[in-house]
Amino acid sequence: MALSKIIKLNELCSANKLLIRKSFESESHRLFRNIRNNRKNVEPHTQVSPNSVATPFQANNFNCSHLNISSIWKPLGFTIVFSTACFGGAAIWEYENMRAHAISMLKRPISLFRRRSEEKQKFLQQPYIKELMKWWNTLSSGEKIFVPICVLNVLVFAAWRIPRCQPFMLKWFCSNPGSTNVCLPMLLSTFSHYSSLHLLANMYVLHSFSTGAAQGLGKEQFLGFYLSAGVISSLASYLYKIVTKQPGLSLGASGAIMAILGYVCTQYPDTKLGIILIPLFSFSAGVAIKFIIGLDAAGVIMGWKFFDHAAHLGGATFGILWAMYGYQHVWQKREPFLQYWHSARGAIK
Repeated sequence: MALSKIIKLNELCSANKLLIRKSFESESHRLFRNIRNNRKNVEPHTQVSPNSVATPFQANNFNCSHLNISSIWKPLGFTIVFSTACFGGAAIWEYENMRAHAISMLKRPISLFRRRSEEKQKFLQQPYIKELMKWWNTLSSGEKIFVPICVLNVLVFAAWRIPRCQPFMLKWFCSNPGSTNVCLPMLLSTFSHYSSLHLLANMYVLHSFSTGAAQGLGKEQFLGFYLSAGVISSLASYLYKIVTKQPGLSLGASGAIMAILGYVCTQYPDTKLGIILIPLFSFSAGVAIKFIIGLDAAGVIMGWKFFDHAAHLGGATFGILWAMYGYQHVWQKREPFLQYWHSARGAIK
């Protein structure tokens, strides 16, 4: 009798253990399934560490897989039209400056213009305007182009800091061949910087080389060259992304600045350059541009993604070609266009 009770008790304990085990396994399985489902619902690119700040780029997917080489025709057409307009506008600006100078030398102001001149002089005599004009007149021709470009870059950088503006900035101030807007962002993205370090580095290099470039090109041609270089470097980036099927956004003035660097280093190859953090180390401009071209070419071949090496390479190549052929075979051939413009404007009276 006692033995049978012990056997029943053991069977009851075994049944309880089996029930508890099954209950635990089902509960564990349920918890594991919930955790797995939760992980599936989290997009990897939206995960942000507690110590980092989310950027507007992390919540966006950029896909170029649906693009093919025929997608480059629209950006290519925009590049050709815009670059032609830039250099045409630069030639007209240069002509108008010379025309205004000729008029000021040939014509004497009548009383109406004298009164306007007196009003203008009164305005210029205000203390803050006087100091501003005094500072402006000390700038070189290259610096007079650099200052407005820098101000525009800083304003765009400030717009990135406004959360409400970020969707608009992503749409228009970032170049992406997979976007519905592919043309205008090719230009606007060259004035766009999200990182303060990126902005400071680009503006420092642009200021360092703007004076030398403007001395060789003239301020009018320099501005047309800079704007055209920005769009051409964006086109090179588009082409690389379409061919390699690599998604992503691009922004920054690096491509246009690389064109200026390529022009200056080709035009003045013996100029000594240095690195701000290593003042005792110097090298020639010719060596510098060869090293930069090699580095960006390696980046394109190896698929490095830290910089937009394709845009850098496109900008530097344009700068070199303009120094070797563009100025002589394009800019110097502007005389027929200026004659047509002069005929449309009429003779100086």
